[in-house]
Amino acid sequence: MYENAVTRRRFLATSSALTTVALTAPYVRGAHAAGKLSLGLWDHWVPGANAAATAVVNEWAAKEKVDVTIDFIPSQGNKNLLTIAAEAQARSGHDILAMPTWWPHAHAEQLESCNDIMPQLIAQNGQVNGTVQYLGKLGDKWLGVPATIGSQVKGPVSRIDLLKQHAGIDIQAMYPAGAAPKADGWNMEAYAKAAEACSKAGFAFGVGLGETTDSVDTAGAFFQAFGASLVDAKGELTVKTDAVRQALEYCARVAKFYPADAPAWDDASNNKWIVSGRGAMVMNPPSAWAVAKRDAPQVASQMWHHGFPSGPKGRYAPFLPYFWNIWSFSQNKSAAKSVLVHMSTAAAAEKFVEASGGYDIPAFEKFLTFKTWAEAEPPKGTLYHYPNPHNHQILSIAASPAPPKIAQQIYAQATLTKMIVRHMQGEPMERTLAWADSEVEGFLRG
Repeated sequence: MYENAVTRRRFLATSSALTTVALTAPYVRGAHAAGKLSLGLWDHWVPGANAAATAVVNEWAAKEKVDVTIDFIPSQGNKNLLTIAAEAQARSGHDILAMPTWWPHAHAEQLESCNDIMPQLIAQNGQVNGTVQYLGKLGDKWLGVPATIGSQVKGPVSRIDLLKQHAGIDIQAMYPAGAAPKADGWNMEAYAKAAEACSKAGFAFGVGLGETTDSVDTAGAFFQAFGASLVDAKGELTVKTDAVRQALEYCARVAKFYPADAPAWDDASNNKWIVSGRGAMVMNPPSAWAVAKRDAPQVASQMWHHGFPSGPKGRYAPFLPYFWNIWSFSQNKSAAKSVLVHMSTAAAAEKFVEASGGYDIPAFEKFLTFKTWAEAEPPKGTLYHYPNPHNHQILSIAASPAPPKIAQQIYAQATLTKMIVRHMQGEPMERTLAWADSEVEGFLRG
């Protein structure tokens, strides 16, 4: 899968040069004239998913008699991020704009507060996880509404047969379909042993060590399992700590069992690895499985989605939420909030999940047991544990709990994976930590 991140240098270069962004409008509704509303939603990679979003918004528009325009904006080429930057600069554009992960915080001062609707949604739909709160709030202000569309977990996707044959692990028994996990033994040492065994058998775990998001997200989950962060929640440097040393030593040790070119991997590499039949595990949402169903059904029938291994400080998994945000310069804030409430109902969320083939994950705890995940096949039940229905692991994002504007730079600059590669390739631990300390101190000064 392809995520929506850019380096700070690349982002500043493109956004400063950008004054206008031409947006296509694949769907325009104009049946009524009791107010107008424009939405910029993520252009989903799953065929049919945009149609589900259109239908849900259309349903609301017909009832409320609002003239609605929807633009589906792709993340390819970071067009969605460029659109966010252009509209923020121009103070003009969509009333509602979908923003991934860090971007609500980056534009917090220009976003309308959703404090008047989020308590209602939480009371109705259940609590949201800590990462949604971390990325979706600034102080007491809700910067937007957590979106079902585009939100995902990048958990392990394993070959049932290869883990059983080469590592002696029955992953379906650990993560049985329709039941709570029985995975107390699925910890860091079990993962390391399995990675070594599968590598020696010629089926290495396909975990990237590159600078794109799939690699960074995986590194972040491993660091957090050791309680390791480069900056704490107060904004203080914490690079040279025992927790960071332990996480770095472990990650560099297991990285030797990954493919030799893992430091050069991008977000397509792990998908290709598992679909090719060469890998026993990758860390990915169900996009890799969906491609395998089409191109390599014999591989897809052996793929099982499950939880991360646990570490000394818990079991963490990367969660990348999208948000639906209302600009402070929106011309129709009341209608914008009304449609977001409608898009956050159980009926709407279930339509989004079904249309995405189980890829999209709602943020609200009552929405994690839809039938799509239980019934997906082959093999039946492969997606059951993907949305974390039993709250088995902590959904997190790499570089947290640092203040989001600092964490975003650690994330975008791939500091964690760079540390792993440097140490794995023989750089002494303390030299790697000194390098990271200097890098992050620069982010803090910036």
